[in-house]
Amino acid sequence: MSIALSAETDEQVKVAPVWKLMWWRFRRHRLAVISAWVLVLIVAVAVVPQFFATQLPEETSARRAFMPPQLIRIMHEGRLTAPFVYAVVGERNPVTLGMEWVEDRDTRIPVGLFTRGHSYEVLGLFRTDRHLIGASGPESRIHLLGTDRLGRDQWSRLMYGTRTSMSIGLVAVALSIVLGVVLGGISGYFGGVIDVIIQRLIELLQSLPAIPVWLALSAAVPRTWSVEQVYFAITVILALIGWTQLARQVRGKFLALREEDFVSAARLIGSSRSRIIFLHMVPSFMSHIIAATTLAIPLMIINETFLSFLGLGLRPPAISWGVLLQEAQNLQSVVNAPWLLVPGLAVVVTVLTLNILGDGIRDAADPYSS
Repeated sequence: MSIALSAETDEQVKVAPVWKLMWWRFRRHRLAVISAWVLVLIVAVAVVPQFFATQLPEETSARRAFMPPQLIRIMHEGRLTAPFVYAVVGERNPVTLGMEWVEDRDTRIPVGLFTRGHSYEVLGLFRTDRHLIGASGPESRIHLLGTDRLGRDQWSRLMYGTRTSMSIGLVAVALSIVLGVVLGGISGYFGGVIDVIIQRLIELLQSLPAIPVWLALSAAVPRTWSVEQVYFAITVILALIGWTQLARQVRGKFLALREEDFVSAARLIGSSRSRIIFLHMVPSFMSHIIAATTLAIPLMIINETFLSFLGLGLRPPAISWGVLLQEAQNLQSVVNAPWLLVPGLAVVVTVLTLNILGDGIRDAADPYSS
């Protein structure tokens, strides 16, 4: 066997445990390592979006509708200065009567780190009013990604939407993994009639066209449900649709493992079937499950965004990337305020990050390959 781990010596490789071999292999995948750090940042935003937001996401102001993004600058009149943004003033077009926003080069708004703003609670543990970035001056506002038709700050709404979209992806994948591992494991281990029933169920679900099924199930959610109920329903729908592929993979692994020596030894010493499945067989291909998870989360995020964009998933006042993209459904909004498409860029970056990370984990899961 040849091990593609050039940075480590042969002696280190010979005595290293499997997890260390996987880490060495993963570390050689530069894009996967970068993606891991990007994912850490995205998860941090999802956990504490209030810290990264500059304003309350539901705060509206008709006078600030469709305000363009304010760029952070460090140069003013050819001189290096502290970070700032130019103030933006609105002027009514006498012909179209529409509001036109222009930079006021004479007015600068200082921008600082760890500034004070609205108060919020961190994970239910304590309250604070510190934010990562914001206007340093009193009563000053900055809009790093502009505003929408109601004058709501797009940067803050994007931060809050990250929590919703990421959590739906993670929870839906967690539920689908439980279903896939349990049903796939039972199917592969026991075989017989149980295997036939589970496989026919999987084939039935896979034969249904995905998009019409999602649309039908999402449309069945009552419009009178609360945001929390719709959130739970969408998560369950995504999980019920997404478990079949993993179940097939788990079944194949179980068919190959159930005749292995360590499984036979566990049977001979009197281990229960549940113990053999969950303590002996499942851990033997846990790396494959982890890789499948990182590749499944992007699909769940895209599904939620797609349903919410069509108005069949989460609905306002909920905030998710799909809900934010609803603001860009008509051509006029896109032409007048192209920054409303930024949530789509967030989806693309997150999906690419998770896919690259999944590829790295999948390659690292087999450290003995050349």
